[in-house]
Amino acid sequence: MTAPTTHPAQLLLPGQAAAPEGPVDLAAMYVMHRAFRRDADAFAAAAAATPVADRRRWARLSRRFALFAGILHKHHHGEDVGLWPLLRERGADPEVLDAMQAEHAHIDPLLASCSGDLAALARGAGEETRRRLIGCTARLRDLLSAHLGHEERDGMALVQRHLGPADWQRLDREVFAKEYRPRDIPAVLAWVMSGLPDEAARRMPGANPVMLAVGRLLVRRFERAEARTFG
Repeated sequence: MTAPTTHPAQLLLPGQAAAPEGPVDLAAMYVMHRAFRRDADAFAAAAAATPVADRRRWARLSRRFALFAGILHKHHHGEDVGLWPLLRERGADPEVLDAMQAEHAHIDPLLASCSGDLAALARGAGEETRRRLIGCTARLRDLLSAHLGHEERDGMALVQRHLGPADWQRLDREVFAKEYRPRDIPAVLAWVMSGLPDEAARRMPGANPVMLAVGRLLVRRFERAEARTFG
């Protein structure tokens, strides 16, 4: 008889569409997805609620959107140059992989449009720009939510079917981690840990008591800035 394979318990966070079982612990992917959903919801709400004349608030929102958009771009770039090509090599379903990349291509123009309108409002643009931004952030929220759900259901199922823990660790080390400079890490750590339950934070790559303690300190400062930005 063959001994049963023990797979890691997968992290399932609020709003997450799925957590396919398999040999790879995908907690790192899921904590990033949670933060992307949080931000997309927050920007859509802020665009609708912020008075057009509040240039100081628009400037804060513009800077904060740059953090969100930058992390999302790096995340998608790592998938496009590392994860999806490796899955193709392993014989994963090309229709799913093509859809993942096509969805990235639809999200990028929305990021650019929202960023431009936020910057314009910070310079004093009028109600027409705000109305356009309201539509843009709502479309971004909806499209990103649909993409993340698709990736969780189908993309991560391919990961579990075709990759192993060593493949995933190598991708994290050689592709995703290289998207960030050392000076980027404190901001990204605070961003991803903000609002994240402790048990989920302990599942992040490299998590240890020192990193988590530093992260909590960074989160407190980050969340004070969040309150000024989003209200």
